[in-house]
Amino acid sequence: MGCTSQVSPELYGDSRPRLFTYWTSDSYQATGCYNLLCSGFIQTNSRIAIGAAISPVSSTGGNQFDVTILIWKDPKLGNWWMSFGDSTLVGYWPNELFTHLTDRATMVEWGGEVVNSRPNDQHTSTQMGSGHYAEAGFGKASYFRNLEIVDSDNSLSSARDISTLAENTNCYNIKSAYNNEWGTHFYYGGPGKSLECP
Repeated sequence: MGCTSQVSPELYGDSRPRLFTYWTSDSYQATGCYNLLCSGFIQTNSRIAIGAAISPVSSTGGNQFDVTILIWKDPKLGNWWMSFGDSTLVGYWPNELFTHLTDRATMVEWGGEVVNSRPNDQHTSTQMGSGHYAEAGFGKASYFRNLEIVDSDNSLSSARDISTLAENTNCYNIKSAYNNEWGTHFYYGGPGKSLECP
């Protein structure tokens, strides 16, 4: 299961970043669904529209805007809840959807993803995030900040000693760090097809 922003002209008909949810119970083999297109995620708040365009959005060299998302397990019923912004409950994934999340999650991942169908046998020109590499830093590269984990007592603690992965650093990359203001954070992104990424 997961949620964040997504750009998908095929799904939404435009290239605007949108809040989306997705779930799979078998690592994308045979199950899974975006947003509310099939049963799975139960929306409990109509003020937050799953699949709606996110606004305002950050601009390169301009204002930067954050979206806060929290996912945690209800210790009584075992459902996995999602909140958006200042603790606005959006909905939940029922516990019975999952076999491997019965007790707890064993891994948490944050990051970016693009579909690379290798048009004309070349890397896709789809950019990740803003299209800038991680080294561009604040105001240019995309970022996740204040990464935290919900423990068994439903307390938040900073995610420490995270590992990073970029499949092709000539196309997209990632750099993680820690400081007192942003906690554990990382910058990421890249342009896709370019001189460095044929």
